[in-house]
Amino acid sequence: MTKKKKEKHEETRDEIEKEKEVLEEKEEEEKTTDKETEKKIERQITRGKKTKEEVLEKAKEPEKKEPEKERRGRREYRREAEHVEWIPKTRLGNDVLKGKYKSLEDLLMKGEIILEPEIIDYLVPELKNELIYIGGTPGKGGGARRTPTKMTARMHKSGRRFKLNAVVVVGNEDGIIGIGKSVSNEHRTAIEKALQQAKLNVIKIRRGCGSWECNCEGAHSIPFKTEGKVGSVKVVMLPTPTGVGIVAGGETKKILRLAGVKDVWVKTYGMTSTRGNLAFAIFEALKNLSSKKGDM
Repeated sequence: MTKKKKEKHEETRDEIEKEKEVLEEKEEEEKTTDKETEKKIERQITRGKKTKEEVLEKAKEPEKKEPEKERRGRREYRREAEHVEWIPKTRLGNDVLKGKYKSLEDLLMKGEIILEPEIIDYLVPELKNELIYIGGTPGKGGGARRTPTKMTARMHKSGRRFKLNAVVVVGNEDGIIGIGKSVSNEHRTAIEKALQQAKLNVIKIRRGCGSWECNCEGAHSIPFKTEGKVGSVKVVMLPTPTGVGIVAGGETKKILRLAGVKDVWVKTYGMTSTRGNLAFAIFEALKNLSSKKGDM
């Protein structure tokens, strides 16, 4: 025999021996498992729970594996929390859920006090929201870089205590508008609380065409001149013909768009850099449209 043949012969021998060892190990494992099952059967029979046949049948049945729990991130848990069913806590909430009020206009006409923001979500599902950038940090070349929350501080023995203010506006771009302000220690909670507050302060505004240049009798502008004042900020709104657009600043435009006003002239007086007062002054001006006499 040559060297190559001898090497091959030895390799085959080694493989056969390994296979024999594996088979022997399997046989030993089966014997041990059989002994364990017999012990279990004897235990269950001695306890008087089941017969030998029942135990053997159950052992033959394949074990059902429980599905492994998928790893889920924070966002998925938040989505689940958002889609929780609404359980009303007030009389008005129960009436809305039963279908007594078909629209938000019917509810506001009766002068009901809304204490649950879920009522607005149920009646106006297409409601949109916008953040008013009331905060600001000083920039390099002067001016301020606007932020969605305003930081305020108060002195304490241990040092300064900071809080964050947020202003949120909601609307459906069709005559419904609401504004809310809230304070918290964190950005997110302040914005969420302000959003809930804005839903509770929802009103129906009066729209029309009060411009003598247009006289189209549409609902693209406001019916007449209106004013609103909060703090030192005074806002005057004037009706315009179609096509003019909203002649106002960026934050003012946000509120008027959500209210459904497409064409209007806006004049502002006072310290308009305090955007919180400016936003509430615009809301006051829109609210005053409904306090005047005339058809809605």
